[in-house]
Amino acid sequence: MNILLKSAKIVCPENKALHLKKRDILIKKGIIEKIAATIETPSNTKVIDLKNLHVSLGWFDSGVSFGEPGHEERETIANGLRVASKSGFTDIVLYPNTYPVPDTSSDVVFLKERSLGKPTSLYPLGTLTKNAEGVDLAELFDMKNAGAVGYYDFKHQIENPNLLKLALLYAQNFDGLVFSYPQDIYIKGKGIVHEGEVSTRLGLKGIPALAEELQIARDLFILEYTGGKLHIPTISTAESVKLIANAKKKGLDVSCSVAVHNLVFTDESLEDFDTNFKVSPPLRTKQDVKALLKGLKEGTIDFVTSDHIPIDVEGKRVEFDNAIDGSLGLETVFGSLNNILGVEETVSFLTKGRERFGLETPILKEGEKACLTLFNPDGESTFSIEEIVSTSKNSMFLGAQLKGQVYGVINNDKTSI
Repeated sequence: MNILLKSAKIVCPENKALHLKKRDILIKKGIIEKIAATIETPSNTKVIDLKNLHVSLGWFDSGVSFGEPGHEERETIANGLRVASKSGFTDIVLYPNTYPVPDTSSDVVFLKERSLGKPTSLYPLGTLTKNAEGVDLAELFDMKNAGAVGYYDFKHQIENPNLLKLALLYAQNFDGLVFSYPQDIYIKGKGIVHEGEVSTRLGLKGIPALAEELQIARDLFILEYTGGKLHIPTISTAESVKLIANAKKKGLDVSCSVAVHNLVFTDESLEDFDTNFKVSPPLRTKQDVKALLKGLKEGTIDFVTSDHIPIDVEGKRVEFDNAIDGSLGLETVFGSLNNILGVEETVSFLTKGRERFGLETPILKEGEKACLTLFNPDGESTFSIEEIVSTSKNSMFLGAQLKGQVYGVINNDKTSI
């Protein structure tokens, strides 16, 4: 496939010669052949000339759920990757949020094979333990060889501290990345939202910030003892930021992410008992949001994730207490981040993180593979259900004001535009 991008403003701080310059970009058979002020259109070439066209390196999301296998009614891999490509993501890490869970090499191979031939590349996580039950380690080395980029018992605490110790020690033999979800189930108890003024007023059982912070503190002590690579997904409290910042100052090999909705919404959004706002970790306070944004900008938080979790209507149209945790996020990441960070910072956070998973970071220059996201950073719109490409419609961003528009991606010699 040959493609010519016309008058595209390049957002790429890594390439100072091209950053914020308008250029034509010629792509032949998936490779960037030429970048110049003006390029004549060759024969058999698709021309992309869009309003206020901006282009950056392809975006990366470190935490996405679909449904297949087992929950295809929520989302299939094929449509999930279509959603990702329409949302600007050329690469995603897939959570092991399926039934059965991927805890063997053959499970990982299945996920990889189902994702072939799409503009968005899929990198699966395997579970850390067999059946994600937290008892025995899964086939970590075999799954790595099959293509797993890390190990995670999705949204489940590693209850046994010795199990985390063994996992971190063993994974060092093959540079494996161990995930540990930051929530102590005993401190959490039957809580469903952030414990505070709002939960008290609404009569909802609260999850103390301590549940997250105690788990992180324990895990960091274990990491300091064992060494290895630890990733803490979707932190949500101010104290969590401090704990991880201190660990990094000690030289521990720890990374963390924050879900985009924890940067945008607070527990005050729960006033209407809308189950789309029921997520894990829960929405926290304004002070937590402020600390998370600061931690992101200072580099304590390594990257932003959509924490995209499709849930079918049966899982959400129930009493708040009984609703399944999770919200869509892929389709609204750019518009919501662009609102609060601006285009350059937004693109910076959406293009980083691959190295942590052992993936190659693309380069925007002639002779390199075209791994690009196309977008318009200007203009405001109200997000509506008609714009949701996902099979499920459980988005807490419905009715939210978003800034900018994603056109799609060019990657793997394919385009979603």
